[in-house]
Amino acid sequence: MGAQSRDVLLALVLVVVGVFGTLGADQRTTTDVPVDALALTMVVLSTAAVAVRRRWPLAVLTAAALITSAYLVLGYTFGPILFSFMVAVYTVARHVALPRSAVAATLAMAILLLHLIVQPGVGVLGVIPGSAWAVVPFAVGVTVRLTRQSAEQTRAEIVRQHVDEERLRVAQEVHDVVGHGLAAIKMQADVALHLLARKPEQAEIALTTISRTSTDALDELRATLTAVRRSGAGTSRTPAPGLAGLGELTSRLSAAGVHVNVEQSGAPRPLPAAVDLTAYRVVQESLTNVLRHSGAQVALVRVAYQTDEVIVTVGNPRGSAPAAGDGQGLGLAGMRERVHAVGGSFAAGPTREGGFEVRCVLPTGGGE
Repeated sequence: MGAQSRDVLLALVLVVVGVFGTLGADQRTTTDVPVDALALTMVVLSTAAVAVRRRWPLAVLTAAALITSAYLVLGYTFGPILFSFMVAVYTVARHVALPRSAVAATLAMAILLLHLIVQPGVGVLGVIPGSAWAVVPFAVGVTVRLTRQSAEQTRAEIVRQHVDEERLRVAQEVHDVVGHGLAAIKMQADVALHLLARKPEQAEIALTTISRTSTDALDELRATLTAVRRSGAGTSRTPAPGLAGLGELTSRLSAAGVHVNVEQSGAPRPLPAAVDLTAYRVVQESLTNVLRHSGAQVALVRVAYQTDEVIVTVGNPRGSAPAAGDGQGLGLAGMRERVHAVGGSFAAGPTREGGFEVRCVLPTGGGE
């Protein structure tokens, strides 16, 4: 049921309650003017206006205030006609901006209290109880309005936070894929330029490596972006990388001029997808930093499979530049965030031998 339908239903209920309630109130009092057709007509008009309260809140409040005030000035008994006035005040407070709604509610209350001037024996003493018919629904309407706005702002903030987190994740993926590929391509391009004039056959090997590396990087980037889009119909041609792809990764680095030794302990087993990707990205980023910054061009990768975790270590030998690079970009910070996102621990720093080591411990849940 839509909002308009609910308002129409509310108006019908108020009309029925207003008519029968007014007749009942008239039977219980003899001091007021007896209820007649005019009184019932005013009750019906005031309550029926509630059907369009959301569409024209200020107009409905004006009508309710004028009709109710006229009803009371004529000396009819207090009754359900005040319910429609309260609903109109609440609606204005709920759906109209606070400055305008406050002014409108104040004017409506002043119109409502006009009967105190006409009715003898009431005077100023009736202002406080009479004001409650406007003050209470206005306060409730403002409270509901602010609560809904706060909830909407909270939801919007959560959505923005998710968007920002997704953007950061995509940025990390692109950084790892493109950064690794470009570092290898640059190394081979420098080699090709150096050998082009003197040893063209070796320059051709370097250019072939550049072609293969760029193709692999583009395929991996395409797979990453396809996964991000979650396109449903389009599936990635290349599976998400993991530790099973360390051989191909080290081959590309070897072709680029970095000698990588891989040591493995424990029985290899399938890992959770997020853990497997994180482990691969840590190795990839660390080796890319070796390619960019290490003068030794040598690295050691250790992968230790344990009962409920996998430990990945990437180290440089003594005397080489740090594997962390120059501290700019996503480097260590990106690796740390990846590891923490899957509940692991991360450490990076110089070794006693004078080299540099990156180490992460990733939970695997027993390999399930």
